[in-house]
Amino acid sequence: MEKVEKIERLDRKLVHEGAVISIYEDTVQIPNGNVAKWDFIGHKGAAAVVPVCDDGKILMVHQYRNALDRETVEVPAGGRDSIDEPYLACAYRELEEETGYRAEEEDFEFLISLKTTVAFCNEQIEVYVAKNLKKTHQNLDEDEYINVKAYELDELLDMIYSGKMQDGKTVSAILAYKLKYAK
Repeated sequence: MEKVEKIERLDRKLVHEGAVISIYEDTVQIPNGNVAKWDFIGHKGAAAVVPVCDDGKILMVHQYRNALDRETVEVPAGGRDSIDEPYLACAYRELEEETGYRAEEEDFEFLISLKTTVAFCNEQIEVYVAKNLKKTHQNLDEDEYINVKAYELDELLDMIYSGKMQDGKTVSAILAYKLKYAK
């Protein structure tokens, strides 16, 4: 009989509780008997949306990202309010909050599910496509400043392949959208 080797978590200690993430230090025993300390970042999960206008253009948000110290171009997205909030409800809310457009629930279609950084974080992002958009108004959080612009798919692909667009969820969402919907 083959020996099953598995890693066992011996302890998980909360190091920092933030507004978006929780940082832990895990103590694990690896199959060779050694004990190691690993970082773990806990996240409630998020949803992202590829909002497609009637003319086929895609709404993108421009926002400053502190980690990069620059503005980025991204699909609208945001974190779930709790681990129990359905991803679709989060997507529905974030679309209107960030872009000032909404779509009915039946106009959302699941596209892909992402695990953003599996080496040390459990963040999961569910990505949806939204069509039949209706103009409302942005309802940004107090710490957000977002501009919205519509792009042709080819413009977004050029940004990806030139290295201008590097956000993992956005790159994944746009490429998945192209593969599924673009002719």
